[in-house]
Amino acid sequence: MFPETAIVTGVAGGIGRALVALLESEGTDVRGLDLVEGFDVADRAAWEAVEPADLVCLNAGVLATGDGSLEDYRRILGVNVDGVVFGVQALAPRMAAGSAFLVTASLAGLIPMESDPLYVLTKHAVVGYARSMAPVLKPRGIRINLVCPGIVRTPMTEDAQAELDAAGFPLLQPEEIAAAILAAGRSEETGQAWVCQPGREPLPFRFPNVPGPRVEGAVGMVPRL
Repeated sequence: MFPETAIVTGVAGGIGRALVALLESEGTDVRGLDLVEGFDVADRAAWEAVEPADLVCLNAGVLATGDGSLEDYRRILGVNVDGVVFGVQALAPRMAAGSAFLVTASLAGLIPMESDPLYVLTKHAVVGYARSMAPVLKPRGIRINLVCPGIVRTPMTEDAQAELDAAGFPLLQPEEIAAAILAAGRSEETGQAWVCQPGREPLPFRFPNVPGPRVEGAVGMVPRL
């Protein structure tokens, strides 16, 4: 059963650990990549030594520290954006037909979130990147999809959990996101962003179309970009 082999980045985090456990329970040979084990997803050269897999889960992610520094800005871009782009660039040329990428994004990649604008920037970026890469990879038989969870009970959200619990706001569990990642990875669709919310089954987000031109002779035209 797909996948026989998998790569998971960010395995030291809550979603990463849950995903590795789920994949291994399915008999998948999993390779975990994480900064705590010496692998920096923001290092383009490091990706060249990574062998491809049936399913590549680009899951590593961080929040901004909020200190407004250039270092913090570069750090969050490096992990959240470069860690996706470099992984796709390095592995896609070597992956077989039938393989898939799965990007862990966020609801913050679909809506605004005033508490962390830099995090929102990075997640909007990877949503747009993955959706745009889907038709590029499709002729080679490679799929790329995203999961966009709401707030998950992981170490990354630990500082906010007590307040959310007190307000009765439901949080997702890492195991729920791991299951959604596997389901999206097995889907035959590509370019989809699967929304994960408490009490709901994961479902593809329906992106609205933008208005087309109203110029005579060009009504309804879509530019060839």
